[in-house]
Amino acid sequence: MSTPVQTPSATVTPAANAATTVTATAGVDGKGILITEPAMRQLGTLMASQGGEKVLRVGVRSGGCSGMSYTMDFIDESEILPDDETYTYEPAGAPSFRVVSDPKSLLYIYGMQLDFSSALIGGGFNFTNPNASQTCGCGSSFAV
Repeated sequence: MSTPVQTPSATVTPAANAATTVTATAGVDGKGILITEPAMRQLGTLMASQGGEKVLRVGVRSGGCSGMSYTMDFIDESEILPDDETYTYEPAGAPSFRVVSDPKSLLYIYGMQLDFSSALIGGGFNFTNPNASQTCGCGSSFAV
């Protein structure tokens, strides 16, 4: 199992439709999976409702209208595989949590930003992936 990494803050500019700068947390090298403060708050709320020691698994699978789709699911710590990459996130004023991803998925999502919006239209978790050559209209699938 990979050792959790320390999590310095990184400043990330969100998608072109947003004019403000968002603070996100990433791995030591400034990449990994960037998670914005709104997404961390939402993940913290969801994780608390899961009970027990859970971690968030983020990955990709074949499918979706652009060829590949994102996956996110809470898993038990016992389900972390030896070759999984593990990131520890420490949001301000909230409990820390871990995110794991398999090496094959990381090839496609390394440097991705995970954001959350509570807007009625287009709300939910949003993925901004620098590795994607195209994305679908809903933002849940991509191609490389």
